[in-house]
This record gives sequence, C-alpha cells and structure tokens, in this order.
Amino acid sequence: MKEENQPYINEILDFMKRDNYKPLTVQELAKEFNTEDAESFKEFVKALVIMEEKGLIIRARNDRYGLPEQMNFVKGKVSGHAKGFAFVVPEEKDAGDVFIPPTETNNAMHGDIVLARVSSESSESSGARREGTIVKILERGTQQIVGTYTQSKNFGFVIADDKKIAGDIFIPKAARNGAVEGHKVVVELTTYPEGRMNAEGKVVQILGHKNDPGIDIISVIHKHGLPQEFPADALTQAIDTPETIDEKDIGNRRDLRDQVIVTIDGADAKDLDDAVTVTELENGNYKLGVHIADVSHYVKEGSPIDVEAAERGTSVYLVDRVIPMIPHRLSNGICSLNPKVNRFTLSCEMEIDPQGEVVKHEIFESVIKTTERMTYSDVNKILVDKDEEVLERYEPIVPMFERMEKLAAILRKKRMDRGAIDFDFKEAKVLVDDDGHPHDVILRERSVAEKLIEEFMLAANETVAEHFHWMNVPFIYRIHEDPDAEKLTRFLEFITNFGYTVKGTGNDIHPRALQDILEEVKGTPEEMVISTVMLRSMKQAKYEAESLGHFGLSAEFYTHFTSPIRRYPDLIVHRLIRTYLIEGKTDQQTQEKWRELLPDVAEHSSNMERRSVDAERETDDMKKAEFMADKVGEVFNGIISSVTNFGMFVELENTIEGLVHVSDLTDDYYRYDERHYAMIGEKTGNVFRIGDEIEVKVADVNKDERSVDFIIVGMKESRKRLSKDRPKVIKAKQKSRKDDKGKGREGSRSKNEEWSTQKPKKKKKKRFFEGAPNVKRKKKKRK
Repeated sequence: MKEENQPYINEILDFMKRDNYKPLTVQELAKEFNTEDAESFKEFVKALVIMEEKGLIIRARNDRYGLPEQMNFVKGKVSGHAKGFAFVVPEEKDAGDVFIPPTETNNAMHGDIVLARVSSESSESSGARREGTIVKILERGTQQIVGTYTQSKNFGFVIADDKKIAGDIFIPKAARNGAVEGHKVVVELTTYPEGRMNAEGKVVQILGHKNDPGIDIISVIHKHGLPQEFPADALTQAIDTPETIDEKDIGNRRDLRDQVIVTIDGADAKDLDDAVTVTELENGNYKLGVHIADVSHYVKEGSPIDVEAAERGTSVYLVDRVIPMIPHRLSNGICSLNPKVNRFTLSCEMEIDPQGEVVKHEIFESVIKTTERMTYSDVNKILVDKDEEVLERYEPIVPMFERMEKLAAILRKKRMDRGAIDFDFKEAKVLVDDDGHPHDVILRERSVAEKLIEEFMLAANETVAEHFHWMNVPFIYRIHEDPDAEKLTRFLEFITNFGYTVKGTGNDIHPRALQDILEEVKGTPEEMVISTVMLRSMKQAKYEAESLGHFGLSAEFYTHFTSPIRRYPDLIVHRLIRTYLIEGKTDQQTQEKWRELLPDVAEHSSNMERRSVDAERETDDMKKAEFMADKVGEVFNGIISSVTNFGMFVELENTIEGLVHVSDLTDDYYRYDERHYAMIGEKTGNVFRIGDEIEVKVADVNKDERSVDFIIVGMKESRKRLSKDRPKVIKAKQKSRKDDKGKGREGSRSKNEEWSTQKPKKKKKKRFFEGAPNVKRKKKKRK
C-alpha cells in the first residue's frame, strides 16, 4: 500500500466501521472528509481505488462504498478440495467458513485471497453452513506446486501432490525441461485457470523419480515450502560463534556451576535446551530450578540467524530428518546444554509449597555446568524399575530424582484439581531404514520421566507468563481459547448417547467438568470415542500478544519459555526477559516497539507451527501407508475412530488409520447420523459408531494418496441401538469471574517478593476460578 495514501485509508476504514454508517458514493464520502480542492480529492479517490483492489471495501452496483461485511461479502482465503468445491475462510476471527460449490469458484485456486458474495446464511436447525460465490480474486496464493509429471504425446501434465489443488497443471512440450513420466517436479505457474482451461506452468526443478529413496520426503518439504539450507550470512554467523564460553563473558550472571543440575531427554536428542534441579528446603518447601539455554545471548535481534529463525518459526521433525530453526552448529553446540561443560542459561527458580503453590520465584541470567546427561529410560529405571546397575551408577543423585518424583506428583495433583484436561492419546513412531523405507511402527509411551519434565516445564512457563502479565508490559503468550459454545453443546448432547449428562451449557462450562468426563469414561469401551469428540470440540492453541489464559491447562497465564532452540516465540520471550529484567528497559519507547511487533510475531509463529504440524503428519501418514503396502489381505483388530457420510475410519492398535468406504457396507443401506457420529442400517438397525471395536482386512494401499482401505470382517460386539440407559449426571460448577485485585494463580502478590509493584493491567475477560467444581456421579451398571 502506498505510504501517502495510508492516513486516508485508516480514516476511511474507521469511518465505515461506525455503527450508523450506510454505504455512500464517492462524492458523499469526499464531502464527509472535506476534500474540497482538486489535489486532495484526487488522493482521496486513489485511496478508495487501492482499498477496493485490496478488498478492504466494496463498491456496489449503485456506486456506493462499504465494508465487505456490510455489503454481504466475505474476504478470505480459499481452502480447496479435490472434488472441485472449496471453502472461503474469512479473515475475521470466529466467522464461519463459506461453502463454494464447484460451479461458483470462478477459477479461484487453493490459497487465493478472494471476495465471496454470501448467497445463503448458515442454519442451526438444519446444520447447513453459509454458501456463496467467489466474485473477485484479490491475490493469487499459489506460485509453485509440487507434483508428479505425466507425459502425453506432445505435452505433459503435473498432478499436484496437494489434493486441495483441483485440476492438473498443463505443461507445454517446451516447458518440461527434461521431465519424464514419474518424475517429482516443482512447477512454476505461468498462467492461472481461465474458463475451462487449466492452469499452465513450466518445470523449474526435477526432484527425482517418485520411487527413488528419500524423494517422497523431499516432495513434502517442497510442497509445504519448508526451508532447507540456511542462507550464507546465517552460516557465516554460526561459524563465527565461539564453541566454548569465555570466562570474561560471564559478567553478572549467577554462577550455578556448583549445583547438581541435570538434563533429561530422549536418548537420540541432540539439542538439549532445558536442565532441572530440585532441592528440599528447611521449611518443607521445594526449590525447583529450571535452566533454559540462553539462545538470545548468541542470536541477537536482527542478526542473519535471527531473521532466518523468525521466518522458520520452529524446527520441523519429519520421520527421518530434522529441519532446524537455527544452524546445527549452535543448536547442537554452544546453545545445547551438553553434559559437564559451561553453558549460559536463563533460569527460573521457584519455591513451591507442599500444596503445589509457587510462593516465590526469580528469573535471572546464569551459567551452569550440568552434572549428568540423563535419558528418560535411565530415569525410569531409577524411579520405576529400581534397576540395581543404574541405581549404583547414579547413586549420588538418586535422592534428587526421588525428590523430583514427589514434586512432580504435587504439581500434577494441583493442576488436575484446578481442572486441567489431560488427553492421553496413543502416539506412534515410524522406524525407517537408511533408504527411508519403514520397517516398524512402535507406540510411544509417556513415561514417568517424561511426565516429570512436563510438569516442571509447565510450572516454569506459567510462572514466567504470570510475572510479565503483572508487570503490564508487552509480551507474547501461548493461549488456548474457550471452546466454541455450539461445538461444545453438540459434544455435551453427544455423550448423552452413552449415558452421561453434564449440567451446564457450552457457554459456561469449566474445563474441570471436561476432565471429570475423561476420568469417568477411563477404561470404558467409549473412552476413545468420547476423548476424540471432545478434542474436536476444542480450539487450537496459538500464540498471542494478549494474556488470555489457557483453557486446556485451566491456567490464567501461560507462555512458552522452555524451548528457544526450536521455537521462535520462546526466543522472543528470552529477548523480552533480557530487555525488561536484565537491561531494565521498560520505557515507553521500548514498550511501543514491542507492542507493535508482537502481534505479527505471534500470528506468523502460529502459522509456521501449523505448517510444521501438517508436514509432520503428512510424512507420518505416508510412511504408515508404505508400511502397510505388503500387508494387503491381512486381518487386524481396530477401533472406529471417525464416521463421515462416505464411510468410517478405523484405527489399528499401532495408530495406523484406514477407510471403510460406505460402498463396501453391502449388507444394508447405511445412512450417516451426524448427531451420533454413527452409520445406521436402514433395515437391520446395525449401528457403526466411533469407539466400536471392529475386525478389518486390508483391501488396498496407496502411498501417493497416503491412504489405506479396509473392509469389515467382523465386530467384537454388535450394537443394534444407541444407548437409552439412565444418564450418569456430572454436575459442573460454572465458570466464575475471578477477583482481579492482586489475586493470580499463585494467590496474593504479596507472597511473592519478586513480583512487580506496578498496577495490574485491567483484563477484558476473566476466565477461571480457584478450585474445582463438585462432581457427583451415580454409578449404575449399563444394561
């Protein structure tokens, strides 16, 4: 947007956002803005043109201007589908998607920014969503695609790997650049779809043949636009970074090198960014020290590595490789808390009473020298297996691990008592050989050691977040908003099918009630189905420049402080700690700088996290499908994990998921019951519902589509009807607005000497209350 037009643009937008605004003509708007002379009128009209081009405003057929939402238009991003239809995801938060039929896409592609005219509104009674027509493409979102080249006689086509891109890409003979049948290629689009003509492009890179080892993962990397090599200036900065700490650089850091501090990670971890220690105080309290790699000491704001790390947002962990956020020379070297060497850290020390309350805390710069590099396996052997050999090896520090176990149990009890939700889904790891071929899929278990570290990191993240919330300075938080009331209400209705009733509504339910449901169903046949549907009713956690709390953790304050090697928001948190606490810069200019920067950092980091999760999930699904390729005809036990109008997804014990298509349910005509997440036979009354145990045979596997097809062999238990048993009542105390006068997660601020004495920032919305709702359950055998 042109700089000289920006003031006009902002003023026009503010003017049109008024409640009493009605669409006006150019002349009427000009009069409102007193553009009397020819020059100012010319600039005013330019601003209107720019705003219209950007989709900020709409000019109706009667030449009157208004905001899109005032004119029944929606501006948003297209989310395509292989079958040709699409959705427009609005820019406005919490606005519902708009369904676009295949005939109404008007050549828009997946990823485009568009304007859509809404033709019909959503209906709660019928469940139908808004529907519309794309009327203008504001910005093309796809410049390159990754796909498989298919040769024809005098030309070729590329079938996109991303199935949201409908239609092949036409490749003229002169533009194939050596590509042959089966090559995975990167195509640059030269023309976009028009009328009945497909998009056209040229091959700019040949990745290799689709069957070559490793090409499948490389294709996913290119498809999601994941970075690979670091820029030359970032690598130069990494090379210039020292490999060891110079004593003269320690400065005013607190020297903790005489303390017993350990790292606890997986055996194959190379970037160790957190270390812990626990001592017992004379007053019966515990002192927990969480020491995090001080990446911000080496990666300064605006440096080449910082610029690249900000763009990447996060490290990406694919099946057979890691794409790091910062160069390996730092992440595995000077920034990694390797055993028995000096390392710079930022520390959060917390004094915790026997009830799990943090009664004091301190955040400071430090230098540490870890005593041991522990693995989850060895800590489990100490605490659970009581392995004599391991106990003898680590004899001097075994008492500390026992203290850690006690403290972790205290922290977990406090967290669960206040209402944190603990989903315990199975996770799997795909094991591959040197050529990238999968040879096994194993379940990962959250061991005692992993849960122990998890509790300590949660405590540090909450403590740091609360500290800066009360300082009332710009900061970046990890938030999890309340569930959508409509989705949560549907979930509460759904569980009545299993005989559970929660007193309350989707608008006012406390997370404690949801955790009570999970505890109530634990060990029952419906545990998986209820957990899955509950999770789907939740919103995604994200980064935000406002302290809005974390619903799933039932925490009023939360941030990410503990992984600056692999998450950019954590690095920003460290930078803010250095700015506010260590350098003491809390002046207005500093705060204005961060107030302006942090919303964009939060949004970009959330987007990059989502990209990373999508890529990781895609590579997992691809390798799982490849693992099943030689198992066609074999029979497995599984559980129905999802039900749709086109069939049912069945998850095997190793988490591999496949589809039973509705056309393969040949014993009856089955209709999809959305309310009950079930397929119901019209004649037999048979019910297939998520959570049902089922026996399936592998019918087909397609690695390129990342799909496994099953057919039903048998069911463990036939379900002829939906549950009509008397419901178990779970009485949930409603959310309460909490007193904001000096009371936070840790009680009165006066209990904590390190807290700021500034007046707290007035919050727009209070979310949680101390304590948990009373839950009354009536145990009744199911008929």
